[in-house]
Amino acid sequence: MDAAMLTALGALLASPVAAAAAAYGSRGATRAAREGGVITGYDSLTARLTAERDKAELDQAAAEQRAAALELEVSRLRFLVTQLGGTP
Repeated sequence: MDAAMLTALGALLASPVAAAAAAYGSRGATRAAREGGVITGYDSLTARLTAERDKAELDQAAAEQRAAALELEVSRLRFLVTQLGGTP
């Protein structure tokens, strides 16, 4: 066997190994990209839920303030009705 024949056999044997390595690497890259997308989606969802929770807490605080103001107004009006001789 001469050197050219050994080189050709080596190339023939190396080709399937290189193809398998490329396929495995591509599969790993695809999986990494998919997992990265999942993590990005989770982070986005978490951020949106946190923003919605913060808005809901602000809305609740505003509603509680309005309810307190209305209760105060009702008390004031009852007092005025009582002063005028009526019954609330």
